[in-house]
Amino acid sequence: MAIIEVNKRRIYYEQYGDGQTIILLHHGFGSIKMWKNVFPRFVLAGYRVVMYDRRGFGQSEDGDGFWEFYESDHCRAESAEELRGVKRALGIGRCHIVGQCEGGVVGVDYAVAYPEDVETLTIASTQCYSEITMVQLNANKFPKKFAELEPDLKAKMVEWQGDRAEIAYNHYTNYGGEYGRDYFDLRPLLPRVACPTLVLYPDRSAIFDVEQALGFYRHLLYGELAVFPKCGHNTYDQRPDEYVKAILDFMARTEGKKETQVRPTMTCLA
Repeated sequence: MAIIEVNKRRIYYEQYGDGQTIILLHHGFGSIKMWKNVFPRFVLAGYRVVMYDRRGFGQSEDGDGFWEFYESDHCRAESAEELRGVKRALGIGRCHIVGQCEGGVVGVDYAVAYPEDVETLTIASTQCYSEITMVQLNANKFPKKFAELEPDLKAKMVEWQGDRAEIAYNHYTNYGGEYGRDYFDLRPLLPRVACPTLVLYPDRSAIFDVEQALGFYRHLLYGELAVFPKCGHNTYDQRPDEYVKAILDFMARTEGKKETQVRPTMTCLA
């Protein structure tokens, strides 16, 4: 097991390959195990891939008062600082960041706080804003408790979260995390993201409407938008080849360019 200490807690990570670093940030139900079909493709393309389980996920330590932290309004800021601690511990300088769903929130917060540290940012299937509170949204989108889930989804949660799977799932679907409890809105922050940013979105997520992607695109100064047709929320799992190709093409297209030279463009992947 690869463990580093960040903020006096044990954080599990894995790294593969050589070259420029890509950090993969898992979503709000996941762990680094969700990237199993994605990270080898980045390694084959010549990148160093770093993945870690955020506090309280996967094989990383919860620490005292984790669920209170998870529900608090300082979860987002501390998650960004945790990413900074991981980078310092592993000697990672300026790098590429890919965040899936809630991982994209961590990526945005980090890019705003430490713009000199981020070469490019990709945010995939991430919510941009809410029109109801997140507690209400979760109640609408996740009505089932862990005990009521289909066997394959239960098994996936156990694979990702281990012994904490049931309590974790039931907590994740109530409130908290990077999306918070109340109204959620990244739009005021987005003009402060100074690096080239790819918004990668499915056209038929069961959780967030595709209009969320337009919210990102219209508020990013250096943004691109790629929409996957006939694709559900977990883009990384349903379309791993296209997912990786879109990100690699984006990084290659923006490599070495100053942010002021990058203009917003919109594409649709057929």
